Amino acid sequence: MSAAHAHAHGRAHTGPHPDAPGACVHHTHDILRFRGVTVAYGRTVALDSITANIECNSLTAIVGPNGAGKTTLLRAILGWMPLAAGEIRIGDHHAHHALPRLAYLPQRAEIDWDFPITVEAVVAQGRYPALGAFRGFRAEDHDLVDRAIAELGLDDLRGRQIRSLSGGQQQRVFLARALAQGADIFLLDEPFAGLDTRASDDLIARLTHWLDQGRTVLAVVHDLDLARRAFPQALLLNTRLIEVGPTATVLDPARIESAYGPAHGPR
Repeated sequence: MSAAHAHAHGRAHTGPHPDAPGACVHHTHDILRFRGVTVAYGRTVALDSITANIECNSLTAIVGPNGAGKTTLLRAILGWMPLAAGEIRIGDHHAHHALPRLAYLPQRAEIDWDFPITVEAVVAQGRYPALGAFRGFRAEDHDLVDRAIAELGLDDLRGRQIRSLSGGQQQRVFLARALAQGADIFLLDEPFAGLDTRASDDLIARLTHWLDQGRTVLAVVHDLDLARRAFPQALLLNTRLIEVGPTATVLDPARIESAYGPAHGPR
């Protein structure tokens, strides 16, 4: 996926939700509800009867072994994967009615970092779904882009080509694009992949800041120690739901063995 076209996955999103950002400040209701969610690729079941709730204003790590259905779960929330059974609700709405509330950060491997595009142009892509076929950028769109660039500390880099940036800076560009969209629920697919320790710590700090602002984040995370350190909530999958809730409870040795098998060992 080229950086210039990486926004295409979010075309169904139609602009800022009236409650975002901060839609969840001082609220503890469930913002995402999965009821018997089943997804299959042909005859292969990727998600099997997932029933779980994700609280508004939460930071949740989605963990599990390779092939457990972690990315599939994000794609199901976005409506990109048809459900064989069950339903997903965002707030009081079916997922397809609440798409403007969702922003997606793809895996870094899906993006062509060599594509010649500037930081500002990538962040501006966050506004494209709201423009429709006939509306150009307005003052409010430029303001949302400027605010997102400022919040992610990219002001000095806005004219740079993204291929010239460090891995951590590149990740911040796409976080800014998600912010510019105006969403309040963020779905991040392996956001820590390829980041060094300093960039990972910076990303943790920024996600924690989002939590303080009332935003909701679900992130696919492979490093269980990082999940324990940075995410108050966790959802443990291996095609079926193993557990969801406080990370210390979800990632106890018995549940880790249940998900990964005895060869993985307690962590």
